[in-house]
Amino acid sequence: MNSKVEQPRAASSGDIVKYALALLLVAAGVFAFYWFSEWPSGMRSLAVIGGLLAGAGVFLTSLKGVQTREFLSESRFELRKVVWPTRQEAGRATMMIIIAVTVISLILAAFDFFIQLGVKFLLGT
Repeated sequence: MNSKVEQPRAASSGDIVKYALALLLVAAGVFAFYWFSEWPSGMRSLAVIGGLLAGAGVFLTSLKGVQTREFLSESRFELRKVVWPTRQEAGRATMMIIIAVTVISLILAAFDFFIQLGVKFLLGT
């Protein structure tokens, strides 16, 4: 858990310009894909990928981009702490889940059957 107390900051005008520029770069890549229909499909796809990469590059220099990078690095750090189950433990857990689901479905089927019998008896059909 992060122990730093941070006050949320509003986006500066420079950040808003960066967001708009990032969106324009992505839109330009998509526009190039459709506008230059005579280009080979590989080149058109590269235009979209280039627009996405350029937009992401501009976004990552903004305040939200810095926060995103910090979040991702903290997530990687936390993932290193996870103790993953062994193959044998995962297999056992899977079998227990399959057995539990089967037993519960049989119990529900029995309830349904007896309720159906009761309703038929009450309706006289």
